[in-house]
Formats: sequence, C-alpha cells, structure tokens
Amino acid sequence: MLHIVQCLFTLKSLFSVRPWAFSIGILFCLVSVAQPTASSKTKSKPKTNTVEKLTHSQTLVETQEESMEQLFIRHNKEISEWFDSQAEGLDLFLAGQKLTTKKNETTFRIENTSYVKEREKFNNATGFRVLLRLPNLEKYWQLQLTSYDEVQDKRGAKNNYLKQAPREKNYGATIGWFQNLGKVRTAFQPRIELQDPLKVSHSFTFESVIDLEFVHINPKLELFAHPDKGVGVFNAYNFDFPIDKYFSLTWINEGEYQEKSHVLSVSHGLSLGHHISTKRSLSYNIFYDFNNRPDYHMAGYNLSVSWSENIYRKILDYRVTPYLEFTQEKGFVGVPGLNFHIYITY
Repeated sequence: MLHIVQCLFTLKSLFSVRPWAFSIGILFCLVSVAQPTASSKTKSKPKTNTVEKLTHSQTLVETQEESMEQLFIRHNKEISEWFDSQAEGLDLFLAGQKLTTKKNETTFRIENTSYVKEREKFNNATGFRVLLRLPNLEKYWQLQLTSYDEVQDKRGAKNNYLKQAPREKNYGATIGWFQNLGKVRTAFQPRIELQDPLKVSHSFTFESVIDLEFVHINPKLELFAHPDKGVGVFNAYNFDFPIDKYFSLTWINEGEYQEKSHVLSVSHGLSLGHHISTKRSLSYNIFYDFNNRPDYHMAGYNLSVSWSENIYRKILDYRVTPYLEFTQEKGFVGVPGLNFHIYITY
C-alpha cells in the first residue's frame, strides 16, 4: 500500500516536469508493486542454534516489515465491521425487530482517478460511494450515498470502459426498488441532489440477459428524467461471445437521446477480454462515436488497452488504461492519454 501512495505522488511530480515521463512512471510503479518484497519471499526455516543468535533488534525489524500488510488489512476489516454495525443498528431501529438472518452487506468505497492527456493539465478526482443495505426493513430496498450521479455514470460505453475526464461533482442519495419480472430485471431509482434548491431525478430501467449456446445477449432500456437536462432514453444491445476460458469478445451497441438539448449520441465498439487469472485481466477496446449535431455523423473513435488487478479481494484494486483518441474537432489526429483508477473498499 505504501508503494502505491508513494507512486501517486511521484507520478504527479513527473507529469509537472515531463508529461511523457508519466507513462514510464506508471509502468515502474506496477512493477514495483507486483514484485514481492523481501518480507514476502519464502524463508527457509532457521536451525535452532541460528534462532538463538538472532538479536532483539533484528527480530523487531522483521516483525515490522511483515506486519505492514497485515496492519492495512486489519484496519480495513475493523472499519468495515464498524460500518456494518452502524447499518445493522439503523436497520433494527427502523424495522422495530429482527426479521431475517441475512447478513448486512453495507459497503463504503473510495475511488481515486488520475487523468493524463497530451497538451492538457493533469487532473485528479476522488469520489465515494456508500451502499446502505437494510435487510430487515425491506427486501428490495437500498440506499446509495455518492459524490456523483452513479445512475447517469453507468450510461454509455465510454463511462464503463474508458473514462477520459473527471466525474462531475454531484452529492446526493439514491433510493432503489428492484424487482424481477420473469427474466427481466426492473429498477426504479429516484435520486435527490443535495443542492440549493434540492433537485430530484428519476431512472426506470429494464434489463435482461439471454444465454444462448454461443452468445450472451444483454438488452437494456432506461427511461430517465432530470430537472436540468429534461427527459431522455438510453438503450443498449450488447453481445458477448465466449471464445474459451481465457478470451471473450463483446460487441457493444449503445445510444442515448436527451429531449431538452435534442442530442442523440451513439457508440459502437468491440472489446476483447483476456482473463489472465482470478485477480488479473486485460481488455483491448475500439469504439466509434456518432452524434446528430448538426447532422448525424461520426464524431470520433479511440483505441485503448485496460489492465485490471485485484490486489486484495474486496479491499484494494486498480485499473490502468492507456488510450489513443481521434476526434473530428482535432482533425482525427491521434491524441494519447492515460487513466489510472484505484479503489479502496470497506
């Protein structure tokens, strides 16, 4: 964990001096984090006479080195247990009695993202997400407290596969009702934005997964309304083709229309996923973007490679995405960039 924190400060100073050195710094950080430290290497069992010769100072140093990782994990568990206990107390207070033995799965997630793009300033953004679960109060009810509009953030291939700019700060709370209608999963999620005056947006989603022998089809339809952006519709038809246990190909087709601005945005693309292990994965992506301003046309396309690794399960993970973007505004000249995401979950 200390390696990661030190790397973030080093990368920021590198970018301010030499922007091109940022990518090299990212690679150096990943290698340094992935390499086992001296404390993690397997040590042969010392003989009895060797143990007796170890001094107190040597034993103390080894104990500190070995407990650094354990200390981080222990503190994470203690904070997680505190969140769970507070959520369970609120659940029992509102419900009046214990009605189920289902485990409370309340989570708190911190997200930090660094954005680097040629000829643009270095950007760093931090957000949080609280998923409050109250199993005794209502089976299909949940509350999410976030520093951004999470429902809106899920729309579009660029938000799911490639984030090129910091999220818009938008503190609020989302209440969700979920119900399965056969094989169709429905969700109604009104959101209260903590602004002056208060604003309320709505989202009504229908989603399903069709499993065939050679392809998985994921259709999705969302009807949404926002006090500033008006009403709109988002639809997606994604096809996932499993190749083998290591590779899968996803064909992405998504579109969004906003009534107030009369803007239609469409994305088509391919994503080749490479499952390396239970903790590591790669994806190779290409996306084409279209819009109707002034007439329907291709607005740009981009190529990207994304590396994801789960360092500690349900505790710490990160993702690195270098990309090359071609837009109509810049004459379809390639502009390189890189995104670095790190997530801590309690």
